[in-house]
Amino acid sequence: MKLYLRLILLAQAFFVISCGTYFNQPVDFQEARLGESTISTKALKNLPLPQEPVVVGVYNFRDLTGQYKASDVGSTFSTAVTQGATSILLKALEDSRWFTPIERENIGNLLNERNIIRSTRQEYQGSEDKNQPQVPPLLYAGVILEGGIVSYDTNIITGGLGARYFGVGGSTQYRQDRVTIYLRAISTSSGKILKNIYTSKTVLSQSLDASLFKYVSFQRLMEAETGFTRNEPVQLAITEAIEKAVEGLIIEGIKDNLWQAQDSVAAETLVTGYDTEKDEAALSKLYGRKYINKENSSSLGVSLGTSLLSGDYGGQDLGGLIKLDFTKNIFPSLSVNIAASAFELSSGRSFREKFLSLDVNGQYIILPNDVFGPYLYGGPGIVQGLDSDDLPEGMSSTHFKLQYGIGAEYQLTNKIGIKAFAEHNIALDDELDRMINGKRDDHYFNFGVGINFYLGNSNQPQSN
Repeated sequence: MKLYLRLILLAQAFFVISCGTYFNQPVDFQEARLGESTISTKALKNLPLPQEPVVVGVYNFRDLTGQYKASDVGSTFSTAVTQGATSILLKALEDSRWFTPIERENIGNLLNERNIIRSTRQEYQGSEDKNQPQVPPLLYAGVILEGGIVSYDTNIITGGLGARYFGVGGSTQYRQDRVTIYLRAISTSSGKILKNIYTSKTVLSQSLDASLFKYVSFQRLMEAETGFTRNEPVQLAITEAIEKAVEGLIIEGIKDNLWQAQDSVAAETLVTGYDTEKDEAALSKLYGRKYINKENSSSLGVSLGTSLLSGDYGGQDLGGLIKLDFTKNIFPSLSVNIAASAFELSSGRSFREKFLSLDVNGQYIILPNDVFGPYLYGGPGIVQGLDSDDLPEGMSSTHFKLQYGIGAEYQLTNKIGIKAFAEHNIALDDELDRMINGKRDDHYFNFGVGINFYLGNSNQPQSN
């Protein structure tokens, strides 16, 4: 029973620490509030002021996806994304202070109202009165903004995790969608497309639940469950993507001298940061990770760790390990590794000796073009004992072996990567610990962390 209480307390602590949403459940009616802002809203409002706002018109910023909201129980006629993206774009243009948006989405209503004004004045003042005031002319747009929501991709990443033990358990699930925006600026005088901006935003959905199912006594069943689901609003995701597109349009226009800022120094800083962000985006694929070309690259590595013997003696102690290796990538996923190691194997007071080894491995990289790359490796090797004074007669201090292992590397820069590995070494004889006993040959394990230093300029990030 104590175990179940501990698990329940652990689940409660998890909710308290990580799941503020759980304790913010709506239990009453809420008053109307002003609309939420996004991170891009703040960036948009903090842009330097323009020398002169640009008059722009937006006729329609449409949903071009044609998608309907996904449903597990059947078809639905609700659209997957908002049909009011034009209003969101107009608000973003106003918040930026770089544009003067004019009404074009419902231009027919505006023209009808102006005609009503003219006819009403004529009726009250008479058609012969030539001094009656005229309706002011409409502003015309120097730039028209076009584009729309071009895609809404669902379930680009899904996953979860769960565990249950004797009726006590919990699980979590997540799903990630993505919305894509295109925005282009067109000159009304020439029809030339001045700029075309592409942005995207992911939409995250999460669920978390915990449950208890336990017979506490005869014919008495205790059952409890709790959890919550959190879905990122699609409207906010679209708003952030549109605001990011407007910000990019402004900065791209500053770079090409389509319009100027009052503060040239702030504008230059803004352009520099934007160029850095574009370079990062060019090196990232769909899942937000940099694309790196490792073909024909080579590296030198140094590692420190520990060795653990599994031989004929009962006790095992950890020994030190230092390893130097050279890796040459032949293909993005395949490389050759040559490693030299110095290590110590120990079995309490019964055995302790230092060794040198030389290994040749074939290495398979699971994520060859990622900054984080798990890998598998294996191959033959040779081990040389350094203390042969008390070697029993007929035994050799040289041992052949096979090794295989798993590791992972994270590339910090183009020149430096950090790694960790675990390795199993199988000797082809039973003489490694100077005792022959049983049918199984001696073997040992290596564990370590290290640094890779890449040589040359071949290991460079590439654009998609």
